[in-house]
Amino acid sequence: MDNTTLAEFKTLLTQQLEALLHDAGKTVSEMTEEKTNFPDPTDRASLESDRNFELRIRDRERKLINKIREALERIDDGSFGLCESCEEPIGAERLRARPVTTLCIDCKTEQERQEKIG
Repeated sequence: MDNTTLAEFKTLLTQQLEALLHDAGKTVSEMTEEKTNFPDPTDRASLESDRNFELRIRDRERKLINKIREALERIDDGSFGLCESCEEPIGAERLRARPVTTLCIDCKTEQERQEKIG
């Protein structure tokens, strides 16, 4: 992969990382500031449900943040864009759709097939 393409992916991943970190910080500040007292149990339950949903989203984003950091490390060490299973180049279209991927489409398809069997 050429340096221009790597720089493009590094910029894309860095922007995604910054946006996710910003959203996470905003969620934490909103949850710590909110000290509303609800006399109605239904209103309280609704708030708790919304918070749980928000926390599940943030947990998924936390996992994505780790994958983005790993992808940035792979760019730095020169292994970005190579399948970690077969060591063949991952297609540019696949990387544009999911830049944190570590498997080419063939290896990912096989992994999913094995998961269905097992």
